[in-house]
Amino acid sequence: MTAYRPEFRYLILLLAGLAGIASCTPARQPSATAPPVAAGWVDLLDRELTDWDTYLSFRHQLGYDGSAPVDEGGNPIEPIGMNPEGYDVFTTQEEAGEEVIRVSGEVYGCLISKEEFENYHLQVQYRWGDEKWVPRQALLKDSGVLYHSIGPPGAEHWRTWMLSQEFQIMEGHTGDYWNQASSAMDIRAYTPEYLMNPMANATQDYLHIGEGGPYKNYCLRSNDYERPHGEWNTLDLICYGDKALHIVNGEVVMILKNSRYVNEAGEVVPLTKGKIQLQSEAAEVFFRGIRVRPLEGMPAEYAALF
Repeated sequence: MTAYRPEFRYLILLLAGLAGIASCTPARQPSATAPPVAAGWVDLLDRELTDWDTYLSFRHQLGYDGSAPVDEGGNPIEPIGMNPEGYDVFTTQEEAGEEVIRVSGEVYGCLISKEEFENYHLQVQYRWGDEKWVPRQALLKDSGVLYHSIGPPGAEHWRTWMLSQEFQIMEGHTGDYWNQASSAMDIRAYTPEYLMNPMANATQDYLHIGEGGPYKNYCLRSNDYERPHGEWNTLDLICYGDKALHIVNGEVVMILKNSRYVNEAGEVVPLTKGKIQLQSEAAEVFFRGIRVRPLEGMPAEYAALF
């Protein structure tokens, strides 16, 4: 059962009560474009980050190949771990009366929501800082929102993140999809040719991206709607059932369905709920306005996209 926090449960019970009252009065036709929202927004950001755990893995170096990190003597290095003290990778500050998270990016890691979420609308705002770190000093700034996160951290190539689906945050590439560990989704996208990557497009049929598929683990967003460096961007992630939408500054950049993963027994298992991760990936990034609301269905304005 999905473990929503008390505010979620209260709002859902309140809606149920209102529905009972409405049944005794003449019914009104709902707006054709009104999203079927079961409750209002719940904020997931305060100064103490009470809704989040922190996880730090490694200071990855140039040439990292996915193998277990070792020290100069060839001895395995243990990941830093969960909720470590003495690190300033994830800090909060106030800007114009609003709480903001600064992610330094110096160590690979993530914020992990303490709750699991299912059938929801997540909204996150981000802007880039100036700092970059090894091994990405010569590369584009990179981060991401990972959703439907399950299992332990360290399940994928960078030995950092949980099995999940990724809503990429990257200079020029915000809205891309990456699978994490053994996850997969079907995405409306152009079939790639030769060295090309699949590119999302609402007019195309679905391609299997991720574990077990022919197109590996990556799909480009349909267009670049990211704002100039230093400006805030708004991301909306819509998840209902096995479907998802990546929305950047109000523009749908990817249509996804059939969220799933392959378990240790080789079985394909639906992946429709889990925790949320915000990545630290060698670049300074700021987050604010992190909030979530439950959904009773796919919002009407997006249903036809599937």
